[in-house]
Amino acid sequence: MSTENKNVTIIGAGLVGSLWSLFLAQKGHNVKMFEKRADLRSGRAEAGRSINLALSDRGWKALESVQIDKKVREIALPMKGRMMHDLDGTTTFQPYGMEGQAIWSVSRSQLNIELLNAAEEAGVEMEFEVKCLNVDSESGICSFEDREGKNFDVKSDFAFGTDGAYSAVRNSFYRKDRFNYQQMYLTHGYKELEIPPGDGGSFLIEPEYLHIWPRHEYMLIALPNFDGSFTCTLFFPFEGEPSFESIERTGVRDFFEKYFPDATKLMPDLEEVYNSNPTSSLVTVRCFPWVFDDTVCLLGDAAHAIVPFYGQGMNCGFEDCSILIKHLDESGGDWKKALQDFQLERKRDADAISELALNNFIEMRDKVADPVFLLQKKVEARIQEIYPEKWVPLYSRVTFSHNPYSEALEIGREQQELIDKIMSVRDIENIYQKDDFKDLLKFYLQD
Repeated sequence: MSTENKNVTIIGAGLVGSLWSLFLAQKGHNVKMFEKRADLRSGRAEAGRSINLALSDRGWKALESVQIDKKVREIALPMKGRMMHDLDGTTTFQPYGMEGQAIWSVSRSQLNIELLNAAEEAGVEMEFEVKCLNVDSESGICSFEDREGKNFDVKSDFAFGTDGAYSAVRNSFYRKDRFNYQQMYLTHGYKELEIPPGDGGSFLIEPEYLHIWPRHEYMLIALPNFDGSFTCTLFFPFEGEPSFESIERTGVRDFFEKYFPDATKLMPDLEEVYNSNPTSSLVTVRCFPWVFDDTVCLLGDAAHAIVPFYGQGMNCGFEDCSILIKHLDESGGDWKKALQDFQLERKRDADAISELALNNFIEMRDKVADPVFLLQKKVEARIQEIYPEKWVPLYSRVTFSHNPYSEALEIGREQQELIDKIMSVRDIENIYQKDDFKDLLKFYLQD
């Protein structure tokens, strides 16, 4: 099978597109990447989505594969757990994993810039402010419109759609026979806010945590930045009481002072920032196939956009790149086989993390401050301490491993059934801390 270098077109120079172009360029392929927005590095690009990202093991593995991880660590901050803020100001800490495990807060734009720079250094050709009009998988021709309104075509051996949840590449195949597509919006949207840095660039709240203000039907979160600020995101219903619609009538500051009083004290420009930032929607996209005529492939959000509540959207997209390059390496140059094997393996995992992300929204807004839920997490941590090889919590399977998402979902369901039984034991809040808790576990685990 031929292993000759290929001419590859990538549509979308966001995080996944930039990383995938780097993977391919480092393998010696001729890569051209097109992006409808201006170059982020020019300072003229639209802000786009700017929710801070949470890098975890799957993402780090991909970055390590292209030797860019050390640069990214210079712009990332570790968060070792959740810090929940009650209405009265009481805080509760919940670790993400074992001692030493953390997820990393990183700016979307800064990370994208690092990837673009690395891709360009590797020889990737880039064109910005170019709109994709159509992709013809049979001819291998991608049609574009430049910033002056002129149309042009690019022919290549393979094309990849990495142009996000509202993919123009995917749009080219809506009428394709047996193409399945589903799009679902949450009734909640989000708005980005900010806690500015203190004197001398100091942090006004602890930077080593992901802060959450859970309020059942909605929540506020905050992730740290290197300049001492925190990027805050309000996840809130579009309509109803309360909602984005209602607080425009009742007053933004009054609402925040009532439901997020400790955070509001740290946001002197709350109303100005609130009114200047857009209210954005949260969409889930599922489709199949991802590969058309063995020449065009969707990756990342273009194939499987998910809501951000497991912090896995970017990590999942980066893992797409890791898994596809593995299939290309193993195929001996048979790209058609590699693309088919990739989509068949990856589809079930994309569906699994989509379900997990939707479920985690409920956990983050409703449960993380609930005493019973917090007790359950302590019991789970104790079980893991006793049986570290046998009991790995669902969050750790998703965040701190490279095992398939679908496997994590299946095992997580089994573990939840078991933990429900253990939590029903009388006086469990005291028993789990004692030595004879091991005997109880042996009974339930049939050890």
